[in-house]
Amino acid sequence: MASLSRLDRFHQRHPWSHNDHYGPWVVRQVTAAGARHVLDVGCGTGNLSALLRRRAATVTGLEPDRRTARAAAERFADDPSVDIVEADFAGRDTQRRWDAVTLVAVLHHLPLVPTLRELRGCLSPGGRLVVVGCYREAGRVDLLTSLLSALAHPVMALVKHPARAAVPPAHMTAPTREPLETVDDIRAAAARELPGARIRRRLFWRYTLVYDAPAEPGTA
Repeated sequence: MASLSRLDRFHQRHPWSHNDHYGPWVVRQVTAAGARHVLDVGCGTGNLSALLRRRAATVTGLEPDRRTARAAAERFADDPSVDIVEADFAGRDTQRRWDAVTLVAVLHHLPLVPTLRELRGCLSPGGRLVVVGCYREAGRVDLLTSLLSALAHPVMALVKHPARAAVPPAHMTAPTREPLETVDDIRAAAARELPGARIRRRLFWRYTLVYDAPAEPGTA
């Protein structure tokens, strides 16, 4: 526990976002699917939405926190292709479908099984769901991955944020919640709701999930 406390103090002095670290990877998955219209659930201040906008025609960002949503909206005020909506996932336009849907460190805030089912319904035929999520550690594999993450974290911190910070960046002040589901729980839920989803453990206490919705019959 003392080592974790020291790691946390080091992270406060040299803050870098585990979520932003996976932003380029998310964009590559979305781009590979040929997505033009993307829904970014829990967009925060818009870091991922900005990356997605470089590759997509339109990005709709959902953010339930009023102050954060306003900051994101101001960021994209001059870009009509990015629409920031002050709403949680339940407040989305339920009649619309997107070519890709992204969630980064969001899914563990929502009920897993019904949310996966609703996410599937958000996708256009052939659309892609890309998730970077948090999980509850359980077992030796998770322990080993956590150890590797703890060893790599200070190196990444010094590379990404070598100067000491007085306060954490605004995009790293969102409320957090401990995940309830293990990777096995997530795999089991995805097997029921998202057949064919690819799930992998990742460094820095994250997992990734990629799911491709079936294409329309007769589509190559």
